[in-house]
Amino acid sequence: MGVDIADAAAYARKHALHALVVQHAGRVVESLFDNGYDIDTPHALYSGTKSFWGVAALRAQSDGILDLDETVGATFPAWSRGERAAVTLRMLLQLTAGIGFGGLGASVPTYDRALEVMLKNVPVSTFTYGGIPLQIFGAAFASKLAPRKQTPHEYLHDRVLNKARVRVARWRELKDGTQPLPTGAFVSANEWLKYGRYVLQHRDELAACFVGSSANPRYGLGWWLAPAGLPSDLFYASGSGGQALYVVPSLDLVVVHFGASASFKHDAFLKRLLRQSLIARR
Repeated sequence: MGVDIADAAAYARKHALHALVVQHAGRVVESLFDNGYDIDTPHALYSGTKSFWGVAALRAQSDGILDLDETVGATFPAWSRGERAAVTLRMLLQLTAGIGFGGLGASVPTYDRALEVMLKNVPVSTFTYGGIPLQIFGAAFASKLAPRKQTPHEYLHDRVLNKARVRVARWRELKDGTQPLPTGAFVSANEWLKYGRYVLQHRDELAACFVGSSANPRYGLGWWLAPAGLPSDLFYASGSGGQALYVVPSLDLVVVHFGASASFKHDAFLKRLLRQSLIARR
């Protein structure tokens, strides 16, 4: 299998571990829990929620609902003028649309408020992490789904989560009653593990999710890509406090980590977990 679970687990325990589940070839080979959590306890994903939307967007593209390279202005005329006219749906998901930092945690704006935002940078020139681009994508997606009488979250469940047999325990709601895209999902370790297995099994269809941009080669459509020195096909979802869903197709490996530590570092955890496979590659 090429992993060092003990070393990775020791690191996780030092950083407020809630859950660590390691699955190899579809079989759970290790599961550790602390602080009152077990495999079925729902946990906030925070920005790990972003990993749903590149997958949903690709399904919507194959269904003819949207095109990732169409502009936001094609849906909202106010975005068809000035620098905003160049912004595409792909840029929103890659966080390279030129929108400034913001829209995370309790500050996620409604669709209408997000659409009022002006650009801070030229599109494609800069990667800026934040939640506002996902809300603008959500506004465009919602508009395109209106003839189907579906919301983005209903489409996500219909075309992705139900297919993966993933159950979301609950979603946050914004003040207008809508659910946010960049954050807000609560799932158990078992359910997020199923999502990771689904994405691994369908990775060829979802290949566009795992292509970085010129502004940030390590970030695709809602997924972080392999750090230097780790398996090149590794990708992962990341949320505040150490929430993570790691997928390594070449090792047939899916790993869920839940915790509550700002000092937890993905690179440090992964280098410990994958040390044996790295040695074998030398």
